[in-house]
Amino acid sequence: MALRLTEIFFSLQGEASRVGLPTVFVRLTGCPLRCTWCDTTYSFTGGEPATVASILAEVAKYPARQVCVTGGEPLSQKECLLLLTALCDAGYDVSLETSGALDIADVDPRVARIMDLKAPDSGECAKNRWENLVHLTPRDEIKIIIASDADYRWACEQIRSHRLDTLCPVLLSPAQGQFEARDLAERILGDGLNVRFQIQLHKLLWGNMKAK
Repeated sequence: MALRLTEIFFSLQGEASRVGLPTVFVRLTGCPLRCTWCDTTYSFTGGEPATVASILAEVAKYPARQVCVTGGEPLSQKECLLLLTALCDAGYDVSLETSGALDIADVDPRVARIMDLKAPDSGECAKNRWENLVHLTPRDEIKIIIASDADYRWACEQIRSHRLDTLCPVLLSPAQGQFEARDLAERILGDGLNVRFQIQLHKLLWGNMKAK
């Protein structure tokens, strides 16, 4: 059974707890969301057909044990679940970057799920699937991208009302060109939030290039 594949590349992980680790990225094609700050719009359409076996063979060419399945929204392809399990069975440390708009319940429990919650200025806040919260474990992570003061206040309210920081690590990241990284860092410190500030390492190193 074939997936639609945008690209496979080898780089440093730029986000979340695995930041800095050499990682093979498997970017699947397609996404039902259209976030205002999205930097991977090229993955919405196109792509090439690929089997799970061919993807595993390509991943094996690189000297890394970390594999990140991303998009787009990888879970928009039902075969993604088979790919995730196959990567785990092959011995990789697998993470999944997902929008938080689709059901994560059937993702292999060996996979670390990096799940977005979309703040209002993303334009897709209504798509958040809050039912996903009950499936999160301490090995997963919640990421919220902050594009405005309103987004920051929204994030603080969700952290408080849903006790997000008791479920798994929470990551706050500034939307590039829309919210100053230093401002976000100072607000996190000033408000004593139990979150991890993150800034995209790969963009500091290579700008907006898709890969190294």
